[in-house]
Amino acid sequence: MLHLTKVAAGCPDIETLAARQAHWWGAGRAGAHTRFLPKRAEELIGGSIFWIIGHRLVARQTILSIAMASTDWGPKCAIELQPGPVTVQPRPCRAHQGWRYLEAADAPTDFDGGPGDGVEALPAGMVRELQSLWLL
Repeated sequence: MLHLTKVAAGCPDIETLAARQAHWWGAGRAGAHTRFLPKRAEELIGGSIFWIIGHRLVARQTILSIAMASTDWGPKCAIELQPGPVTVQPRPCRAHQGWRYLEAADAPTDFDGGPGDGVEALPAGMVRELQSLWLL
């Protein structure tokens, strides 16, 4: 399985990313636009797009489809995603323009807090703050 990494430009957190997607794509839909169609687009279907926020991979969304689309800004590649970003184990990542491929073996795992560690009981803002300090 093949994945992409993409910077969530101007998004300070995952909640802002989800809100922007709902605004631009409509309720119950999510996605991203890029300038060019990935050459390995067929391999990406079913994979995920991993979002970079604050120089870290912090969330992912499953890629449902990839197609060229007309926008107000001209033709763009529309990547339709499963709504609701899933938090992953944060990993340092340099920011870049556009997107980069990510092999499945190199992808971070979903962040579930681990059984019995109490993370799931913490408020989302506190979890974000602890992650920003690399304590989670």
